[in-house]
Amino acid sequence: MKKLPLGIQSFEKLRQENFLYIDKTKYVFDLASNNIPYFLSRPRRFGKSLLLSTMRAYFEGKKELFTGLDIEKLEEQKENPWAQYPVFYFDFNGKNYQSKGALEQKIDGLLNKWEPQYGITCQGIPLEERFATLLRVASEQTGKRCVVLIDEYDKPLLEVIEDPELQQHNKDVFKGFFSTLKSEDEFIHFIFITGVTKFHKVSIFSDLNQLVDISLNRDYAGICGITEDEIKDYFKDETDALAKTQSLKLEECQAILKKKYDGYKFHQDGVNIYNPYSVMNVFFSKEFGSYWFETGTPSFLVQRISKSDFDVRKFTDKTLYASESSLKDYTGDSLDLIPLLYQTGYITINDYDRRLGRYTLTFPNEEVKIAFEESLIPQYVMPYIVDNRKIFNFSSESRMLEEWKVEE
Repeated sequence: MKKLPLGIQSFEKLRQENFLYIDKTKYVFDLASNNIPYFLSRPRRFGKSLLLSTMRAYFEGKKELFTGLDIEKLEEQKENPWAQYPVFYFDFNGKNYQSKGALEQKIDGLLNKWEPQYGITCQGIPLEERFATLLRVASEQTGKRCVVLIDEYDKPLLEVIEDPELQQHNKDVFKGFFSTLKSEDEFIHFIFITGVTKFHKVSIFSDLNQLVDISLNRDYAGICGITEDEIKDYFKDETDALAKTQSLKLEECQAILKKKYDGYKFHQDGVNIYNPYSVMNVFFSKEFGSYWFETGTPSFLVQRISKSDFDVRKFTDKTLYASESSLKDYTGDSLDLIPLLYQTGYITINDYDRRLGRYTLTFPNEEVKIAFEESLIPQYVMPYIVDNRKIFNFSSESRMLEEWKVEE
């Protein structure tokens, strides 16, 4: 059995140290073949960072890392295989943005790292001018247009969601800095942006008027996460070992895995997706646990829940509805929790009414359902809500919403 890549987001490290890699490179090749900007929204810990790390290695021409993968044969058919491009990878993970200036400091640090590579000294001028200079000089020196990869762009916005003034400040920083992506388009070969949410009022999207959002695209439903076929192809030994440890027949073990960790859908006709973080941890520990939820609920979601007047009974009567536009674009100041719950991975697509253009959503699997009902629904009821002469209570024992009428 290969080593399981728990917590590893570097494609280069994963390949060099012989960790298991689920081959997603056909998606990388397909996207890279079209020189247009893309955006992808997926929940946290779903493999977005590994995807961008894979793209980075590909555009840097690191052929040796792709031996035996789907992209190897596809690339060799090209007239100029394994071309190298200057790559600028903005990773907004791993920093606290709850103080003014933190976002500018992060961007400044990245530019300080890249500018010396091209003999550039641009201190004391605005960040956007420095980035424009970097793109132009890198392209001129290498003879190749630049690749821009932006990972978790929305972290500086979501982290300060309860501080409208600071959030607007960070939006303005993005507006100025990433307007460069439009003005310096002639020096850019490829753009890929990831995040949990898509703030439709953020200029990074409005300025890139050709940006293609593949978040709800059927062809890319399996770009992150693990499909049923991938479970069978990549985890046969791990599934056998798990079944043996748990004293289960193989079929029983597979059924439990599916019930607890499968069920995500990012297109109504797309493949079902297993939560990759939970699956890796199950096979590593050989125990069925609540791994993804235990990594922590995003604080911005808890804050939104505590302030919402959302009717929690919708979770039990299957009346969670949303339009395609609401699932794609999050306003940031909206109190509608359904799009936010979808984008953060707590509910997923169950059905789609083409006539009405409306999605029905539900919990993806047992892991999320039980953990959500035990840990987040109490945030709504706290512990009782009196409404129209009725009291609604959540029973943690039965994991059901219970209702009593109040006598006159």
